[in-house]
Amino acid sequence: MGVADIPLMGQIKGRLSWLDERQRLVAQNVANADTPGYVGRDLKAPTDFAAAMREGGGLRMVQTSAAHMPIGGPNGAPVARFTSEASPDSETTQDGNAVVVEEQMLKMAESRMAYDAAIGLYTKSMAMMRLAAKAPGR
Repeated sequence: MGVADIPLMGQIKGRLSWLDERQRLVAQNVANADTPGYVGRDLKAPTDFAAAMREGGGLRMVQTSAAHMPIGGPNGAPVARFTSEASPDSETTQDGNAVVVEEQMLKMAESRMAYDAAIGLYTKSMAMMRLAAKAPGR
């Protein structure tokens, strides 16, 4: 049994992947803050992050040109992604844009705090496993 097979580590890995994908969507929303008709997107949080990693989720990258970097993990296997949904902010401008930069910055800060918490949990879990694996009296 490897470290990756421990359920807690699978949950942490899934949470970090979800936070990474959410950060990408927030950055995309901010980049399109002036695009007419653009509606911001956000990720639906799964209740079981480890299961979401195993199942793959619905959001996938698409290679639109042969000159782009190839998609996928080892041997072209699809990379696990999560389901995104339209998430309009509190205001919509006259041109139809529904992205409020301040609200996106709040989402970014929230994701950063959750990322820091997950990394802290991972660090403490690894320290606990090292302690448990250490020979007695050392």
